[in-house]
Amino acid sequence: MRTTFGAGILAALALSVSAVRAEDAVRFAPLKAEELSPAQKAWADMISAPPRNAKFTAPPYRAYIRNPDLAPKLSNLSEYLRWNTSLPARLSEMAILITARHWTAQYEWSAHYPLAMKGGLDPKIADAIAKGARPESMKDDEAALYDLGIALYRDKKVSDAVYKSALDKFGERGITDIIAIMGYYDMVSMMLITMQAGPANNGVQPLAALEK
Repeated sequence: MRTTFGAGILAALALSVSAVRAEDAVRFAPLKAEELSPAQKAWADMISAPPRNAKFTAPPYRAYIRNPDLAPKLSNLSEYLRWNTSLPARLSEMAILITARHWTAQYEWSAHYPLAMKGGLDPKIADAIAKGARPESMKDDEAALYDLGIALYRDKKVSDAVYKSALDKFGERGITDIIAIMGYYDMVSMMLITMQAGPANNGVQPLAALEK
């Protein structure tokens, strides 16, 4: 009897410890509405409005909300980069996909793949980017954007030829928009990787690991 009773206590303790560990394993665990400070609630209400329609419990926002001084600045920047640059959605979302592939940021890829399709990007281009290959049959502006992104991420330098092509297609303002988009989503990727955010549950094929 004592042995059975003792075993039961040990089993209960083991379950309790494993539950705590599972809870602790969730990085930037979603906060409840009643846990938010006034500043956090104001920001959560702001991002829930169109065109973002976001939930503060979703990645990467559930990390941003931990820093209510920084969060509004990040969302204001992303509002410009997503909807108000000199680039059409087809190109801005393509730039985000290139960044997501560079970092293998699964949530970022799965969240922005449908937006790229909605913006008019050819699925074959996105699929080639996912494989780490240079897409075929790109439009001239898509090729210029791709080459600029790869020059920055892979080569760590931009040749005169790549710069001239980007300048011809986008102008100086457009080049700064592309770099700002990729730079912002570099930060988003790092946040998502730190959070261990997996793919969004929306049917988009996850990114495979690329050979180094």
